[in-house]
This record gives sequence, C-alpha cells and structure tokens, in this order.
Amino acid sequence: MAVTALPSDLEKNSSVQMDDVAASEKDMKTSAPIAAGDYSGAVAKSDPEEIALVRKLDYRIMPALFCLYFLNKLDQNAIANARLNGLEKDLGLERTQYNTCISILYVGYLFAQIPSNMLMSSKKVRPSLYMAICAIVWGCVASLTALVKNYVGLVLVRFFLGFVEAPFYPGALYILSLFYTRKEIATRVSILYAGNIFAVSFAGLVAAAVFSTLDDKHGMHGWQWLFIIEGVLTISVAIICIFLLPDEPLTTRWLSPAERQLAHARMQRDTVGLEQSKGALAGFMQAIRDPRLYLFVFMQNMHLSATSFNQFFPTVVSSLGFSTTITLVLTAPPSLVAGVVGIAIGISSGKFNDRTCHISAMMGLATVGFVISAVTLNVAARYVSCFLFASGVYSVNSVILGWVSGTLGQTPEKKAVSLSVVNMVSMASFIYTPYLYPKSDGPKYVIAMSSNASFAFATVAAAWGMRVWLELQNRRLKRDGGSVFYAY
Repeated sequence: MAVTALPSDLEKNSSVQMDDVAASEKDMKTSAPIAAGDYSGAVAKSDPEEIALVRKLDYRIMPALFCLYFLNKLDQNAIANARLNGLEKDLGLERTQYNTCISILYVGYLFAQIPSNMLMSSKKVRPSLYMAICAIVWGCVASLTALVKNYVGLVLVRFFLGFVEAPFYPGALYILSLFYTRKEIATRVSILYAGNIFAVSFAGLVAAAVFSTLDDKHGMHGWQWLFIIEGVLTISVAIICIFLLPDEPLTTRWLSPAERQLAHARMQRDTVGLEQSKGALAGFMQAIRDPRLYLFVFMQNMHLSATSFNQFFPTVVSSLGFSTTITLVLTAPPSLVAGVVGIAIGISSGKFNDRTCHISAMMGLATVGFVISAVTLNVAARYVSCFLFASGVYSVNSVILGWVSGTLGQTPEKKAVSLSVVNMVSMASFIYTPYLYPKSDGPKYVIAMSSNASFAFATVAAAWGMRVWLELQNRRLKRDGGSVFYAY
C-alpha cells in the first residue's frame, strides 16, 4: 500500500485558486446540469475523469471507514458475547444491571455527536487526523474494560466508551456526504454500514475462538482477553487510517489540484438549494430551523428502535436451545446475508434514485420476521425469521441517511449538523430498547418483537410522509425555474 507524503504547508499543497472556486460555485447556482438528469435532476457519471476520481476515492475512503466501523461495533458489542462467557457472574451483575450497562453507552453518545460534527465542519481540524485519533482513544478505553471488577466500574467504562466512540459514525457520514453525490452515497453508506453488520457476524466467531483458546489463561477470563484483543487491533488499524482518510474536497492531500477542483465542483452541481457557507454556528441554526429535520429524526429513531435486537442477538439466537459455541457460530449467517442484502439495496436505491419504495419493501420484510419470531417456538422458523428481520432492518439505514444528506445539505455545516442530529436523537432509542428484552420474556421475547414490528411500520409511514412533503416542494422549485430537485 503506497502512502502519500504529508507536506507541512497546507496552503502550498492545496494549489486550487479560490477565485476560480468562487466563480465555479456561481456558475453552478445559475446553470442547469450538463446532461439531462432524472426526476430530481441527478445525473449519472459519464466523464472518464470523474469516474476515475470516484474510483480513487473509493479505494482510499471506503476500506478505511469500513474497517474502523467494523472495529467500532466489534468493540461496542463485545459485551453481548462476554455475557455468554460469565461476565454477569464474574462482576456480580443482578436483575437489570446488564441492561443498564448496555444503555449507558448511548448516554455517552448523546453528549458528543453534534459538537464533534460541528468541529469537523468548522475547518479547525483535519477530519482524517481527528477521526483516527478518536479511534485510537476508543480502542484504549475498550481494552480497559478487561480491568473492570464490578457493576460500577462497568457502567463507567461503558459511558466513556460511548463518549469517545460517538464522533465516528456521524463523522464518517459527513465525510461521505462531502465526496459522493445523491446517486452514489446510498451505496457507500451501505458499504460503511456493512462494517456494523459484519461485526455482528464475526463477533461471535471471534469470541468463540478467544473463549476456546484463552479462557482462564494467564490469570484472566476469556471475556477479558476479548476486550484486550479487539481494543489493541482497533488502535493498530486507526494509525494506518491516518494516511487513508480524506479531509475536504479542496484540501485532501492525496488528490491532485485538478482532482480537488473536480471533487468540489461535482458536489456543488448536485446540491439542491446551494447556499453560501456562514460558519458552524450558522449551519447549526440552519439545521434546527428546517422542519424536515424532525421528520427524518423520527424516521431514523423508529428504524434504529427496530434494530434493538442487535445488542441482544446472541441472546435471541441462544433461545434456539443450542450450546454457547454453536450459538455464537449461528449468529454469523443472518448478519452476513443482511450485509450483502444491504449493499444490494444501497446500489438499487442509488441506481433508481428512490428512497420510499426501498424503505417500505425492506421494513415490510423485517415486520414479517419480527412477527414469526414472536408467535412460534419452531426452531427452523425462528432461525429463518432472524434472516428476515436482520436483512430488512439493516438494509434501510443507508437509504435513510443518504436521504438526509441529499435533502438537508444546502451548506456543508448544515449537512454536518443534520447528520449528527439525526444520528444522535435516533440512537437515544438504544437507551430504552434494552429494557424490552427482560430474561423473563424469553425465549419468544414477545414484547420486544411486537415493538420492533410497530417501529418498522412507523418508519414506513414517516418515509411516505417525507415523500409527499418533498413532492410539494419540488413543484414549487419547478415553478421557480429550478433544475435540481429533491429525491425521494
């Protein structure tokens, strides 16, 4: 892997003439797209230079973000597998204390996401360095979980883990939104989110290997070794990613001056209602004053509420009645299939520039899976239901977040805040959903599964509400002579 040198003088390295940039932005606002687009004015790539640029971006950005997100979720979800290795007994956890340790992580998330994305869009930090440092810190905190001795210690380390992990996902979404158009971003977000899904898949396999080889070795339990190994791996990968992650289109050091200009111009051309940037605080105010933000918040909150099975997936699969090792192995196939389906849905959503129908179809599939899981104890049917609800729910994430980026991206700062607000408030669902899975409700977990079905239905209703809203706005834009419209 070749690593580009990092010059110390940013001004010298970024040789794009700002007067030319300003002129190009003015042209973008007043001229129609070069080629006839679809119903929203989005245009497929045809320029060889643009195609080569996107390929270069993909080769650098996507592997780095995928690996970091994979490790993010591996560190975050290690506690679910540690539970199967005696974590509760070793730390003396009682009643709902384990559930509290799950939910407290997301309290830490709530404090950091919006300020972090505002900082990234303020141009006061280099996103590449900032994101990598965050990953190094959370890897250290994850490793320290192995030293926890009781409930209070676990609560504290989980809170701080959430706090230092919080900048990553909204920051990753912001980076993708800076470089990929509306027709491209759903596919890239789906690849990013596949890091989460595959982490769920392989977490059980990794845990099974660690528990079978290192349990009670060198004076430590298997679950302690699990936290140490995954944390150290995160730190190592984060150091490499410093050289792979980008900054902004006009300042990314591994792009040539011509590539920077092209990366900037194509995003300007693809933005609906492009506005002049006025700073991070102004972007925050623009975001919270846009009423569409709150419908997106509700939509994503309902969607993530339906993914609450994620933290309890080994527990849900264990209700099939197999041994611990077999249970950990059986968690992999549903998530692997869901990852592949999610990428396919992201590609399809981008190709047809459609959000609503894809969300409706996949959340409908998830609802069927939740209902099956809630009404039967048949082992085969329950395992098939895991494939259905995992594939249905996981595949929708990229579509919703790509929709947010394309709809609320009038300035980079507004886009950054919108993505962080949607992600932050929606993740608040992880604070209350763990309490839907009391041990007494197993093995069917009727409360959780019926709630998840309701969350899925609400997600679909919100998507259709947003579609009607954007259709009305597009009619006004057409009357005003616009050439780029909102996608739905």
